Amino acid sequence: MGIRERHRAQMFRDIRDAALDLVEAQGLAATTISHIASRVGISERTVFRYYASKEDALMPAQTGLVASMTEVKPAGVDAAGILADLVETFRENFAFEVASGVFRRITRLLVKEPELMRFVARQERDLVEALGASLIELDQLPPTRAMLLAEVATAVWRVAWQSFARDELAGITSNPMDHFDEAARELGQLFQPAG
Repeated sequence: MGIRERHRAQMFRDIRDAALDLVEAQGLAATTISHIASRVGISERTVFRYYASKEDALMPAQTGLVASMTEVKPAGVDAAGILADLVETFRENFAFEVASGVFRRITRLLVKEPELMRFVARQERDLVEALGASLIELDQLPPTRAMLLAEVATAVWRVAWQSFARDELAGITSNPMDHFDEAARELGQLFQPAG
């Protein structure tokens, strides 16, 4: 990684960390782009070069998730195989986000700040639409099935977050990846014939 890329990556982290610190201290509504810029020692314009909003700065993985998921070229040839490929790619993204070190902070903010949950819901809707469209473009599935697969795969991500957040609220220490794996396992069980 060159100097320019390192500087850019550091700026992304600095802005995200400032946004997290400020929102944790004073709440989402009271935090502005101006506050974030001032905390980092940059202009508001520079913040907007990196993030479209303060919510984007708090949830940077959401933006990267859309790009990552729409680039997936599932190896599966049927709906079950494609769904498995999508869930695995979601798992890789989830693991990356957990490893970023701010996962618990973001989860606590999601519980504390209802407006942030609405932002995430909009981001998820955009993700489902983009992922569904990318699956339709592959021309392997009828459009309705492609959209259903996009919705179901995204639901695994959402349920894992919600399960982890529930533990956080209850003061239970848990591994976020265990929640993801349980959600994926439960999804598989839903479609098993009764034995």
